[in-house]
Amino acid sequence: MSGLKLNLGCGEKRLNGYINVDKYGNPDVKHDLETFPWPWADNSVEEIKLIHVLEHLGHKTDVYLKVIQEMYRVCESGAIILIKVPHFRHDNFFNDPTHVRVITPSSLGLFSQRINKEVILRGGSNTPLGLYLGVNLEITSIKTTFSPNWYSLHPGGCTDPEIVERDTSIYNNMIEEYQIDIVVIK
Repeated sequence: MSGLKLNLGCGEKRLNGYINVDKYGNPDVKHDLETFPWPWADNSVEEIKLIHVLEHLGHKTDVYLKVIQEMYRVCESGAIILIKVPHFRHDNFFNDPTHVRVITPSSLGLFSQRINKEVILRGGSNTPLGLYLGVNLEITSIKTTFSPNWYSLHPGGCTDPEIVERDTSIYNNMIEEYQIDIVVIK
């Protein structure tokens, strides 16, 4: 079976057209995403949604890395992975005791073999996780959801990358979440 669409860690938010997966409640498939292997065949998934899920997985680094490897294993070439996570400097991240891992576009970029090779060529020190783990995930889009605090500070809705980086490094609660879209390269 191929062409599957997975809504991983769905909780009570079931999506039509997806296999809704969670270890709690009444999903289509009840499975703990930190238990391996996952119950899908290699190269059988065309899309994965992880909506406010990835920050809950992999308190231990080896478990987190295995989650990434399992996603890669079950995805077909060209599969899309959509990830939404709270911004690590927002109260939404801190207020949930089940959030165990900060997820950023930069940290997910470590699973891109293209980026890994560029960093190696320039003598950088980032860990080339894509090469080490045999995965290749390329970020195609990053969307930032700004909080009302951002619009209080910037009533015109400034999106200048330098200002965004500066202000979010100074102030908490400026960005609520990231949506990071990834394509699987095989």
